[in-house]
Amino acid sequence: MNYDKEIIRILTEAGDRGLQVQKIARHVFNSSNSFFCEVNFDDVYRYVQQFLKRNSKNPDSIIEKADAWGCYHLNFLSQETQQLMLQFRDEPEEEIEKPQEDLSLSLF
Repeated sequence: MNYDKEIIRILTEAGDRGLQVQKIARHVFNSSNSFFCEVNFDDVYRYVQQFLKRNSKNPDSIIEKADAWGCYHLNFLSQETQQLMLQFRDEPEEEIEKPQEDLSLSLF
């Protein structure tokens, strides 16, 4: 499975404080696990850990280590992150349909 998009989505929601690897892995596991497609948590944790380590080494990367031990957050100075944030903001919000008024004539 491809967990990359889910990791980025979770870090986007986490904001500038970031999250620990354990919590990110738990979120990815919960979103990917289903009744018909069971996923092993240890495999998800290893993948998330390797993905975060691999993508946080470069200073221009979309992910960087936070100040706290074992925490990661999005690198808001990266061009990729700024583009990603613009894409999230540009998504149209769902319009709430207003109930239609009954304009028919009354018989009485």
